[in-house]
Amino acid sequence: EEPEEPKEPKIRETPEDIQFDAIVNTVAFHPSRDILAAGDLDGDIYVYAYSCTEGENKELWSSGHHLKSCREVAFSHDGEKLFSISKDKSVHIMDVEKGKLVTRISKAHSYPINCMLLVDENIVATGDDNGFLKVWDLRRGTAFMEMKQHEEYISDMTIDQSKKILLTTSGDGTMGVFNIKRRRFDLLSEFQSGDLTSVSIMKRGRKVACGSSEGMIYLFNWNGFGATSDRFALKAESIESIIPITDSILCAASMDGVIRAINLLPNRVIGSIGQHVGEPIEQIAKSYEGRFLASCAHDQKVKFWDISSLSDITVSDYRKRKKKGGNLKSLSKKAFGAGDDFFSGLLEETEVKKGEQEEGEEQTDSDSDSGSD
Repeated sequence: EEPEEPKEPKIRETPEDIQFDAIVNTVAFHPSRDILAAGDLDGDIYVYAYSCTEGENKELWSSGHHLKSCREVAFSHDGEKLFSISKDKSVHIMDVEKGKLVTRISKAHSYPINCMLLVDENIVATGDDNGFLKVWDLRRGTAFMEMKQHEEYISDMTIDQSKKILLTTSGDGTMGVFNIKRRRFDLLSEFQSGDLTSVSIMKRGRKVACGSSEGMIYLFNWNGFGATSDRFALKAESIESIIPITDSILCAASMDGVIRAINLLPNRVIGSIGQHVGEPIEQIAKSYEGRFLASCAHDQKVKFWDISSLSDITVSDYRKRKKKGGNLKSLSKKAFGAGDDFFSGLLEETEVKKGEQEEGEEQTDSDSDSGSD
């Protein structure tokens, strides 16, 4: 008999799923290498090398320094340090190569910390469950800004390119605007319905998009932070995490377990990038070269999705007539789209209830002829 040839390792379109022992709250990609960090509900942090070659994902190190749930991880811009925040009110900084704790600010806030933003190599902003924002100078190890403008937890933060205007979203339904160069609070937006859960700067800095717990995306003009300029509803449960992919396209992960690609202005849902079936997604992150999106959900998995095709999509202003009961278009081989996937069964029931309204379309659309079919 012929001796069996050693099998060629299989090359996949995306890295395989990574399974964890607890729900993963947060994922982050290294800025220049194929490395991913994840923080879980038990307070543990894991750093993995990922690869499209089957069987090649491998854990580099893990750390259990947090006493309670780890709520966000982020790599420094040079990729040498990994920052993490926790419900235990602490900020930790780890050495990425060695997996060792370098710096710990143990009582950084009086309340559990919920989100973090690395502004540059020396400045980091943190927001807590009670609406406090702190901006830290790591050279001194102290906060040079400390403000409470929000009534509820701070859910997400982003900053403009000049690293001057910091935007916060909160469970109180407002977006906060802070000038960290001048160390002052500028304004709060008017209240939106539901919690604001996530924020991204889009359209080359001219627009800000916020996701909400009501499944809405709210848009603000850059200099009109008081009131929204536009809004549109996804046929989704609470939007938990949004990430800009191009100037006009963002990905939004929802409590219904689906990651949607969304075009802003014209406001359209382009389709589905992927899903954790029936499991709320906590966070999504984009890899440094823009090829992959990673998502973590209540199924205790981190999954990878190919988003390389999104940058080629352009959405015209022309609106096609909608098919009744149309499913989300699938934008990657791993995404369940139209066709006879189990998704269509789930969708048909909700389609009927929603009066055939297509996802991402306002009810005011001139669909008066839709009854003539």
